[in-house]
Amino acid sequence: MATGFSIPRFSSTTRSFAILSVDATITAASLWTAWQLRLGGPLPQADLQALPVVLVLLVASRLIGTLLFRLNRWSFRFSGLTDGARVAMSGLFGTGLFTLALFLLQPPHGPPRSVVVMELLLTTMVMAGVRFGPRLAWMYRTDLLRARRPGALRALIVGAGSAGEMLLRDLQRSDKHNYQILGFVDDDSRRWGDIVGGKTILGGVSDLPQLAAKYSLDLVLIAIPRMPARRVREILSYCSTFKLQFKILPVSYLYLQERTAAAMLQDLTPQHLLDREEVKFRHADAQAPSIERLLLVSGAAGSIGREVCTQLLEVGFRHLVMLDIDENGLYLLKRRFERRYPDRTVVAEVADIRDIPRLNALFAHYRPRDVFHAAARKHVPLMESAPCEAVKTNVVGTRNLARAAHEFEAERFVYMSTDKAVRPTSVMGASKRLGEKLVQWMDALSATRFSVVRFGNVIDSAGSVVPVFREQIAAGGPVTVTHPEVRRFFMTISEAVGLVLRAAYGDYGQLCVLEMGEPIRILDLARHMITMSGRVPEVDVAIEFTGLRPGEKLHEELIAEDEKLLQRLDRKIRVVTGPPPRPDLPQLVDRLAQAAEAEDAEGVLGLLRQAVTDYRSLTPSTVLGQELASSPAIM
Repeated sequence: MATGFSIPRFSSTTRSFAILSVDATITAASLWTAWQLRLGGPLPQADLQALPVVLVLLVASRLIGTLLFRLNRWSFRFSGLTDGARVAMSGLFGTGLFTLALFLLQPPHGPPRSVVVMELLLTTMVMAGVRFGPRLAWMYRTDLLRARRPGALRALIVGAGSAGEMLLRDLQRSDKHNYQILGFVDDDSRRWGDIVGGKTILGGVSDLPQLAAKYSLDLVLIAIPRMPARRVREILSYCSTFKLQFKILPVSYLYLQERTAAAMLQDLTPQHLLDREEVKFRHADAQAPSIERLLLVSGAAGSIGREVCTQLLEVGFRHLVMLDIDENGLYLLKRRFERRYPDRTVVAEVADIRDIPRLNALFAHYRPRDVFHAAARKHVPLMESAPCEAVKTNVVGTRNLARAAHEFEAERFVYMSTDKAVRPTSVMGASKRLGEKLVQWMDALSATRFSVVRFGNVIDSAGSVVPVFREQIAAGGPVTVTHPEVRRFFMTISEAVGLVLRAAYGDYGQLCVLEMGEPIRILDLARHMITMSGRVPEVDVAIEFTGLRPGEKLHEELIAEDEKLLQRLDRKIRVVTGPPPRPDLPQLVDRLAQAAEAEDAEGVLGLLRQAVTDYRSLTPSTVLGQELASSPAIM
């Protein structure tokens, strides 16, 4: 299949000579036509005698202009506005040189001034037509053939700015797609009706429903790089009653100048629904640590742990120990890092953070400087039916890892917590809150800097709502939502980890809370994902409400009532302080560990309520023996 407009291949010399010959012919024909039009009939004998001299002077002037402005090196495929300006400047230059020659040589019968002007207009117009005509003809022919091709997608481009015009131009040059571009929509009403690249600006973004119905649209191409998530959600809402596909340009216009816009198009994803700025951790964000220090990440095979490892290696840290109980995930991750970072030392250690001898052996062998604790039991409904498991990992495992970091003199220990730890209504949230208290207790006793970073849901992480919704949509539905008003905080995994590392190496305080923005209604997320899949919510894919499950809340919080905001950093990180841990916390955790080891679920729940005073279970403990609902978690 062709990849764009092409002309027969000749050597550069042959090609240049052919273009000069055509220009000479156009010049001669234009002069003869202009003189005939001026006189309204045949040329007098005197003018015919002067014609050869005049013609030689004019053709020579025109060819000098062609050579000077390099019109003989014309690109029939990539010509644009600046090339059109070159044609005009060459014409003016040639006419000026011809007029000068006439003035200096004073031929007996020179052409009238009106002939000179008409010849300039005719020559410039025909030269431009010869140069731009093949490309325009090919473009219109390709558009016509593409419209008749089976599987052609009728598309509109959102955004008629520089990126939109560049996208249209790239699509017109390429034959490697089946998009039939019908026009643009743009919110600047002053431009409605204008033509960009041969396509009309048909209206504003709010007109998408009417245009989709009128033109039987199949595809919407969003050509506004870094479009605010609010606008993306509006577009999806406008189009929710139509079966459309969506693609977006995700990068800046400056980057598009280095690559073709068409090649950068990507499918619209749930990440585009978040009002989040890109945040990347850089080594400059760390106050002092050398890239030669050894780092340890628990839960390395999980979504958060994997991203922590990736960003640490990305900024240049050279020695990393990855710890997880998931041997297969750990093995695959190690292989990926070995290929991507062959000059780094990446070690995979299979271990359970509940196994004290194993942890102590690993810490004694590696002596990590910085410990990032991402291992956790995080599934809310599952932990409601297994409180002992939640405590063994989220409380006892955290204590074991924190003690090892203290005893083997790590410099820094970072505990990743969750918004579900604030006024918890679930076993998972209460166990994570108790983990926070343990880390704060250790910070008061140890030379190791212990800190907690608390944040909300990470979109598209393992076990989150996005992959569950995606699977349900692919199966044709129904998509299950627990409650029409349930809302959650979301951020991208790269942003969450970037901020975690920035907070960790900034040493801002014991408790840092990441700024999560406004919570998103899960029902809206479900509808937008159905729309992005090319289906109509509640028509093609049903939405069912299943009711809140054990431990779930309608709304999450990030700061507890007994915590106070100390400072806000970079509009992304809040440093918070709260009451000190209770004096008998170690003894209470010991009793909790014994109850969990004995599989005493009632005892575990009672001790959790005692240790986390604002823990309020929303369901009776009899739920422990019930089967879990088959609908997805919204965490």
